[in-house]
Amino acid sequence: MAIRQFIKQFLKFQVVGTIAFVIDYGVLMLLSQAFGMDPVVAAAVSYIVSTVFNYYASMRFVFTHKDDMSRRREFTIFFVLSIIGLGLNELIIWVGTSCLGRGAFAVTASKVAATALVAVYNFFTRRYFLDADSPHNQADA
Repeated sequence: MAIRQFIKQFLKFQVVGTIAFVIDYGVLMLLSQAFGMDPVVAAAVSYIVSTVFNYYASMRFVFTHKDDMSRRREFTIFFVLSIIGLGLNELIIWVGTSCLGRGAFAVTASKVAATALVAVYNFFTRRYFLDADSPHNQADA
């Protein structure tokens, strides 16, 4: 994949990720700040909600479906990678809110840090395992 194609794919990933972040952050703040739910629990719920959107949007607009992979296997891999991302997200939210408190600023700062790390993880793992156009998958062909 040429650098230009990589940049285009990464920018599409950022657009989808930004929308997913708005969903994730909105649900997180609603649950943790408006309803008083524990931020770590609220972060898990919001992450899962945004991941459903992210799967459909990513596999439609960002990554190229591998012809030799069933949609069921594709979803399973996406799900497993997302569970690992959820673990990273939860760890960062837990550390952040343990150190900074449970207020809106602490939750926001923790979520921004979690999002930055998990976004990088998501892009590269999904590209490696799911994208037919990744150099790894082209080498297998």
